[in-house]
Amino acid sequence: MNKLIADFQQNFLDESRWHYLANGLKTTLIITFFAVILGFVLGFLVAIVRSTHDKTGKMKILNALCRVYLTVIRGTPMVVQLLITYFVIFGSVNIDKTLVAVLAFGVNSGAYVAEIVRSGIMSVDNGQFEAGRSLGLSYRQTMISIVLPQAFKTVLPALANECIVLFKETSVAGYIAIQDLTKGGDIIRSQTFSAFMPLITVALIYLIMVVVLTHLVGKLERRLSQSDRR
Repeated sequence: MNKLIADFQQNFLDESRWHYLANGLKTTLIITFFAVILGFVLGFLVAIVRSTHDKTGKMKILNALCRVYLTVIRGTPMVVQLLITYFVIFGSVNIDKTLVAVLAFGVNSGAYVAEIVRSGIMSVDNGQFEAGRSLGLSYRQTMISIVLPQAFKTVLPALANECIVLFKETSVAGYIAIQDLTKGGDIIRSQTFSAFMPLITVALIYLIMVVVLTHLVGKLERRLSQSDRR
């Protein structure tokens, strides 16, 4: 017991090392928040292009570009994409590392969001499209007013789970020297030469955040299922 107290004192209280974890968690949440927004915007655009091509045969060139994007992003590791973004794409530019991380994680998440949303759009019965057209709505108006709201409700739990996955994936941001939560724990370890306490604490923080987010997703799913039964 005394050893645990001494380890806690050394790893977190001495020289206020707990600030590494607090600041790291703040950076992780910032990256996650803005990457989620970017991923959702990009994913919805790609999903609309892909589903429009599947239903109408239009947008062939854009659909081909989207397919390449999805294949490349989903077929390569996230950490490699992060390194390429920082050292290759922005290698000769003085740019904030957090912004690079947001772009890299957002573009990666967009590929998965696109397939989630596309599956939701394709699950909407074609009769909904025909009903919209019979009311005099254009394809775009039908998509925005009728199809997307139904698809969004269907895939909302899956999108929420994608946010959780993205939150955990940001743990590799330290590869470009960003002091995120994981990097904060590693800095403490390098200063105290004690691996157990800082790394276990980092894992517990991730676990608590994921449990809270999972609980919120579960409440969302139950609320949606209740509204469906009404």
